[in-house]
Amino acid sequence: MSLLAPNEQDQLRAWFGEMTAPVRLLFFTQSIGCEPCVQTRRILDELPPLSDKIAIDEVNFVLEKDKASQYAVDRVPAIALVAGGTNGTADKDSRIRFLGSPSGHEFMSLIQAILLVGGAASHLTDDNRKRIAAVDKPVTIQVFSTPT
Repeated sequence: MSLLAPNEQDQLRAWFGEMTAPVRLLFFTQSIGCEPCVQTRRILDELPPLSDKIAIDEVNFVLEKDKASQYAVDRVPAIALVAGGTNGTADKDSRIRFLGSPSGHEFMSLIQAILLVGGAASHLTDDNRKRIAAVDKPVTIQVFSTPT
């Protein structure tokens, strides 16, 4: 049974239709001791049927430590968004990460991130684009949310 209602699926299909590049969601998980991993997988499994530009790659956090380190993932469940290469170009790590299960309001944040990585318009103002372009050193931005 789908977690998304048919009208929600239709809306997501329309939004995902704006994407110009494929997006891979690297899902870092483990089999033992991670109940939220099961819930996260159920949520992620809803997305690929809605767009041929979305794929899920499951990464075993315990067995694939090198890949977890490559993507700076230190806990599970975690999702790393990667822009799939087009026209022979290599995949590009978006450096966007989700830790924990993207349920509730976080689900819409995940959808927006997928759209951005997939090439959809960002809706930033010109002023904000200039401010971002002026950043001249690495910056880490972390957004924390908790269920209420």
